[in-house]
Amino acid sequence: MADIGIELLNMDLKNPVMPAAGSPVKDAKAASLAVKGGAGAIVTKTISVKGAEVSRPCIAKIEGGMLNSELWSELEPEIWLKEEYPKIKELGLPIIVGLGYSAEQIKTLAPQVAEFADCLELSTHYLGGDATPVVEAIKAAKSSVDLPVLVKLSPQVDIPKFAQAAEEAGADGIVLINSFGPCLDIDINSGKALLGNNYGYGWLSGRAIFPLALRCVFEAAQAVDIPIIGVGGISTGEDAIKMMMAGASAVQICTAAMVKGADIYGRVAQEMADFLEEKGYGSLAEIKGLALTEIKAEKNFKKEEPYVSGDCCQCNICVKVCPYDALVLDDKLEIDSDKCFGCGFCVTICPTEALKWSRR
Repeated sequence: MADIGIELLNMDLKNPVMPAAGSPVKDAKAASLAVKGGAGAIVTKTISVKGAEVSRPCIAKIEGGMLNSELWSELEPEIWLKEEYPKIKELGLPIIVGLGYSAEQIKTLAPQVAEFADCLELSTHYLGGDATPVVEAIKAAKSSVDLPVLVKLSPQVDIPKFAQAAEEAGADGIVLINSFGPCLDIDINSGKALLGNNYGYGWLSGRAIFPLALRCVFEAAQAVDIPIIGVGGISTGEDAIKMMMAGASAVQICTAAMVKGADIYGRVAQEMADFLEEKGYGSLAEIKGLALTEIKAEKNFKKEEPYVSGDCCQCNICVKVCPYDALVLDDKLEIDSDKCFGCGFCVTICPTEALKWSRR
């Protein structure tokens, strides 16, 4: 069987799948479910010097993802230190403790959580153009404790610039990405916002942001040499494999764990192992960064037509959606070469992968 164990910043993980710092790890009880669900490590919900005051409602499932206006943990740091962290320590997995948000707050908290942590993950949720607040947060943590420090970046910043600044400031790794926003959704029956925040604004997570997260990991992997943890919209082993191919060393899951349950971690890990086995890879190291060599900064203007394999189930979906009316299904599926533009929509929508590119 393919090996999916990894070493991350001196932590030995049985697999590279872990919770993201959010509701699925809101306390020790939730963390224990993640352990039972097959996580390779535990990331705790971000704390700050005071428990968060959160407007309600604060979480809404929407098409393609989730909106939330949660902040950091609602629990006071004293509760985490006296009750939650000790219980999580007993679970036996590496612990990455989430801290936020300013340099001053992180400098206060880091020494207090150090005895429970194998690593720190700093969340600043910073959206500006100057990386100074992120750099100061990293330096505050590194000067306070002798632990590896990860920093989580938002997708709205200049990823290569901030990633390089983080590495230069002493960060041991980067987590990409934080949720995207602010965003808005409305209850069509009342006209009111789905969330109880100012103007109903919230932050988008889940499947909708996966391509954005993947691009950010891909950019950061070309800019820095420190490990990257990919997070944002991951719900399958295929998603996690793509993150690894883009340069990630490990992955985190939040929204899918909330929607599908804590066994998502083990399921994704198993799907990763199955993929490696099926494709003949012996370990994750063999696919890590594969896309960094295969994807190039060049445009392809040459038309290429897909071809039909023998796996067509005759569902007719591709015929209905083809914008160029180039597909015809009678006794068998055929492509009209004169009409086909080579756009590729049919290849990506085919449920049985009967439509393929010859170059792939």
